[in-house]
Amino acid sequence: MNYEEYIQLGLNGEDTLKLILCGGVEKSEEGKLGVVSVVYATNDKELARKKLQELTGNNPSDNYYMVYSVPLDTDLTKLLHYPSIAISKEDLE
Repeated sequence: MNYEEYIQLGLNGEDTLKLILCGGVEKSEEGKLGVVSVVYATNDKELARKKLQELTGNNPSDNYYMVYSVPLDTDLTKLLHYPSIAISKEDLE
């Protein structure tokens, strides 16, 4: 799957809560640090789509954004794939 297919999967998933995550590498005095944050949460698919477009379209950056459709009242670590963004060792070099 490509990035756009993953985005559509997240936006169109059957679960009502849409989470947008942001992953990136930040520079600090100690070196580089990988950071993943939840930056937006909504029950409205259209608001999630607009926010993701705003985050990715207007301010090009080195950050990586992904949207997930997740169930409420669920231990997300028990899902086959829970909201996450991988930051590799190479990203930190």
